[in-house]
Amino acid sequence: MKVLIVNGPNLNLLGTREPEIYGSTSMESCMETLRSEFSSDELDYYQSNIEGEIINRLQEDNFDALVINPGAYTHYSYAIADCLKNIRKPKIEVHISNIYKREEFRQKSVTAANTDAVLSGFGMDGYRLALLSLKK
Repeated sequence: MKVLIVNGPNLNLLGTREPEIYGSTSMESCMETLRSEFSSDELDYYQSNIEGEIINRLQEDNFDALVINPGAYTHYSYAIADCLKNIRKPKIEVHISNIYKREEFRQKSVTAANTDAVLSGFGMDGYRLALLSLKK
């Protein structure tokens, strides 16, 4: 299975960005671990701080399933929400922190309704849990 993992704005800073919230593991390290554990699958990773670039990547449609952490776009990007609505493949939204324990504006996801499931608050292990779910 070819799985696309997409991260939104500021998630290129994982490992150094607010480690008390996001931990100290970089996404590169996380991807190494995931590729080792899910070696029979093709894991493609993409990150952008630019909304339109994320939409363009999602519309390439060259994957079987999607794991997406839209970052701050979770809370207000109706454009990404609309894009997700048109993807007819399994898709899971992941959040490293528990968004429901954060600031009020972070407690609403406009993108979640257009995914099959949401994982929030499992740290970097959320990506692994999403892949395990997609494998079922």
